[in-house]
Amino acid sequence: MEITTASERLAALGHETRLAIFRLLVQAGSEGVNAGLIGEKLKIPGPTLSFHLAHLSRVGLIKARQESRFIYYLADYGTMDELLAYLTENCCQGGQCLPKTVTVAPPKKRSRTKAAR
Repeated sequence: MEITTASERLAALGHETRLAIFRLLVQAGSEGVNAGLIGEKLKIPGPTLSFHLAHLSRVGLIKARQESRFIYYLADYGTMDELLAYLTENCCQGGQCLPKTVTVAPPKKRSRTKAAR
């Protein structure tokens, strides 16, 4: 990731309202939340909400999908992972010390062979 892209995304999240919107969408999961409900939950007037949603969308942190007459917004987890990976790149002197934000199934347990017992 380019430093310019990272700084734009971090700057977008550096605003109190946009951070609250993004956190709400992360918590909502892959179904997302319609714009009216976002405004209602966070007590943000429509024009202000539209401005902040457009900004988050422009930097790639959220996506929108239309269903009927409603627009649902959802966090772009891939972009979030990229940003976190950029921030933690070479953390602990290049060691893999931090988990990914996406849950990965644990490895299957190996059955022990007679020789290993």
